[in-house]
Amino acid sequence: MKEKLLVVIVGPTAVGKTTLCVDVAKHFETEILYADSRQFFKELAIGTAKPTPEEMQGVPHHFVDCMSVADEYSAGQFERDVLQKLDSLFQEKDIAILSGGSGLYVQAVCEGMNDLPPVDFSIRDAVINQYQEEGLSGLLEELKEKDPAHYDRVDRSNTQRIMRAVEVVRQTGKPFSSFRDLEKAERPFRILKIGLDRDREELYDRINLRMDLMLQQGLMNEVNSVMQFRDKNALQTVGYKEVFDFMDGLYDEEEMVRLLKRNSRRYAKRQLTWFRKDTNTHWFHPDELPQIIELIEATI
Repeated sequence: MKEKLLVVIVGPTAVGKTTLCVDVAKHFETEILYADSRQFFKELAIGTAKPTPEEMQGVPHHFVDCMSVADEYSAGQFERDVLQKLDSLFQEKDIAILSGGSGLYVQAVCEGMNDLPPVDFSIRDAVINQYQEEGLSGLLEELKEKDPAHYDRVDRSNTQRIMRAVEVVRQTGKPFSSFRDLEKAERPFRILKIGLDRDREELYDRINLRMDLMLQQGLMNEVNSVMQFRDKNALQTVGYKEVFDFMDGLYDEEEMVRLLKRNSRRYAKRQLTWFRKDTNTHWFHPDELPQIIELIEATI
């Protein structure tokens, strides 16, 4: 297994991971595993920019459309499932590709997940009550003060993850990030990390265009179809939360579109902050396919 290679390709939303990964997979005749915390769910397609069958070009994609948004799925379970899938894939392939923009899920596969401690119901209730009375602002301030490392990384519009981090901090008196930063797990295969980025203006233009296309493709109808699941973690995220708030009458459609684009750009910036902290990542423009293939072949 030590001769096997997992190529991890990461980058911000709309950077062009899907096309690049399909091209790499076709070149090496292998398969792609997705590390995207929302593309698991069958009901979420437009708002997650899930790859279409046409975009997949016949390349097998794993961990896409594999469960319902009603199901609970953690990064720890994802780690276990991916390792099991890799064990099977590496029986036939020398290379596999892990692609995605969810830093925590990528980290789980590459480094392992340390078990988080259980939280007392009293602490959980206190955090929920504070959120219901004050919104996220107070919880974010607490997280910024007590765990600035996680504050810098986390999606600050993701209510469930903010609340979970504050619960652990209160329960243990330790930063939430300390449970992610312990000794890394050993893997029976090698890992090559590749990051994709574009000029900031170019990336932001692509994000704005993607949001316009999502709305044309029926994002509003998709959000309405999952209204009953709106409290689920996967829907407390950019692309869905803004539409729910519009439907609740908090602002008009023009403001919804502005927030969709702004929050997506901010999310991309946080993704890049997370991935750039890993100094083992080799960075490329998505158009540099020959150079990426050359690096992978040199690693092999």
